[in-house]
Amino acid sequence: MSQYPHAALILSAADARQFPQDGGAEVAFAGRSNAGKSSAINAITGRRALARVSKSPGRTRLLNFFELLPGRRIVDLPGYGYATASAAERASWPPMIAALARRSSLKGLFLIVDSRRGLLEGDTGLIAWAQDAGRPVHVLLTKCDKLKRAELARTLMAVRQGLANSATLQAFSAVAGTGLEEARRQLDHWLK
Repeated sequence: MSQYPHAALILSAADARQFPQDGGAEVAFAGRSNAGKSSAINAITGRRALARVSKSPGRTRLLNFFELLPGRRIVDLPGYGYATASAAERASWPPMIAALARRSSLKGLFLIVDSRRGLLEGDTGLIAWAQDAGRPVHVLLTKCDKLKRAELARTLMAVRQGLANSATLQAFSAVAGTGLEEARRQLDHWLK
């Protein structure tokens, strides 16, 4: 059952001037290409195809704004760490991400990290970006259903140490539903 039955894509921005008006509340979703960002968005919102899921990395190339409720949005950022986008496209992302950080409506960031890869350099850079903007970060350690219990425990411990209290952390699986309610509570908290 959908948590947000009227959720819809309202725009895909290739430039910060295309962003919706800075009002209400927004939560950004960011992560490496193929970390499970779109699957997490779909699972958390209870919508099967709100965000486009692809096995090919690098499909999200614009900032996609989805309205969940009036004045309540999520923002799907382009995945990083995969270079199929043109140099011009990649060059347009940092100014848009910087503009997003300046929006008073941005309330938090879900950082999507593949549990099989752990915390990588690009992930720590995004956490620093959010901290500089004064925004809280909640890390979803995705695809945890692909790890054995002991592997997941070791990964959670390693990522928790790498975060050093800079973000909250949880195990998550869009397929198995692991951590779904915790992630929904975090989203709802930020959107209120």
